[in-house]
Amino acid sequence: MQTTVESIIFLFSLMLIIGVLTTKFSSRLGLPSLVLFLFAGMLLNQFFYFENVELTQFIGILALIIILFEGGTQTKWDHIRPVLGGAGTLATAGVLVTSFVTGLAAMYILNLSLLEGLLFGAIVGSTDAAAVFSVLGNKNIKRKLTATLEAESGSNDPMAVFLTIAFIELIQIPDRSIWLAVGDFFLQMGLGLIFGLILGKISLTVINNIKLDVSGMYPILAVGSAIFTYGLTDVFGGSGFLAVYVMAVFIGNSDLMYRFSIVRFNEGFAWMMQIIMFIFLGLLVFPGQLVDVIWEGILLALILMFIARPLAVFLCMLFFKYNVKEKLFISWAGLKGAVPIVLATYPIITGVENAQLIFNAVFFVVLFSALIQGSTLSPLANKLRLTRDDDDFDTSSLDMINLGNTDSEIIKLIVTHKSPSVEKSLIEITLPHDTLIIGIVRDETLITPTGNSIIKSGDTLYVLSHKKSREEAKQVLLGEKEKKAQQKPRKEKKKRGS
Repeated sequence: MQTTVESIIFLFSLMLIIGVLTTKFSSRLGLPSLVLFLFAGMLLNQFFYFENVELTQFIGILALIIILFEGGTQTKWDHIRPVLGGAGTLATAGVLVTSFVTGLAAMYILNLSLLEGLLFGAIVGSTDAAAVFSVLGNKNIKRKLTATLEAESGSNDPMAVFLTIAFIELIQIPDRSIWLAVGDFFLQMGLGLIFGLILGKISLTVINNIKLDVSGMYPILAVGSAIFTYGLTDVFGGSGFLAVYVMAVFIGNSDLMYRFSIVRFNEGFAWMMQIIMFIFLGLLVFPGQLVDVIWEGILLALILMFIARPLAVFLCMLFFKYNVKEKLFISWAGLKGAVPIVLATYPIITGVENAQLIFNAVFFVVLFSALIQGSTLSPLANKLRLTRDDDDFDTSSLDMINLGNTDSEIIKLIVTHKSPSVEKSLIEITLPHDTLIIGIVRDETLITPTGNSIIKSGDTLYVLSHKKSREEAKQVLLGEKEKKAQQKPRKEKKKRGS
């Protein structure tokens, strides 16, 4: 290497190439991609010495913002609204219970003080959004469970960050009042929610009304808005992570211009940030140091997976409508990922006495959790019969490609056997006058539609439509409004019966 700049560029290129290639192997091996990213980082640190904890923390926080924004924009409010109570309880009380049980175990196993043990528990107490979104994204698991886990993982970071910072401050400032810290938590959560909603509304208005000459600038504007939301909320003392997730859910469930471009850009950008983040985190770990905590790490991982997390889930779900199988699955889906490792850099930067020991143990617990839990989620869902069939497929989700500054767009709709257009030819279907089916994808084959083309269950339809005709086209092809109308008489019958 001739210069430091060239070394960095070469390392960056290796990260991206290795990261992309590992995603191919992860799907074949049934492992979460984050595990292979971490291994890639650990392999690279044998050739490139790296110990910049501050830079890694900055990259980790930036990556989490992008990942939360990408996950939030694809989260359906109709799906998470029924499970907000359970998910919210898990994101707060669940993290607290998990942290304290694991922390008490860490105090004895790692020979730490009480506060240091609780600090360890706080760091590994939350589920990780990056891990959950990536693992559940391609699994055919019941919507109720995926919605619960995604909502929990997207909103439980504030609790983990609060507990981590609070215990560090209590270690360094023993006279600090615990009640003052509790007040800070509610302030952070409240400001995060308020700022997320306000900035989400402002960002949506700006994106939908600004006229940019280059359409590729809209995704950059959206990502910039997410980073701005985090920064501004953090400046005012709120939870930036919660604000970003709330803002993303608000935008994702609104009528968003250039949705297709923004979503596709976010998807690729989030994957790139995942690759960079996990490889950088892997660079901070040396296998020789992990050997010193291997048995302690295994024991803590087992306690976390089989005692702390299940105890938290079953306690928090007492008053919510989840059966035993669903609670077992949610318990096993408490995936650890980037957030615990990023939080484990906080004690190192602030100079906590046993910070390196905590970091190594956290890394091992995350690795063990991702390897065991991440690779067995799908088989467990099948074993517990918690997978969904075609009837539970999300027909309300659609991709929209906005056609420049016009009011027309291309919509992607997925047909099920319950859709009113199934087994009908296009000539039999009465679409709005400004709507046209321009493509049908069936069994990975593109069919050029004609008047005699028959729509089949499972088809993906690409529909050119005016924005005002979108809902009418969905009703004709999918029958969504008709389904909602059919649900009302059932509720009326129940009332009469009672």
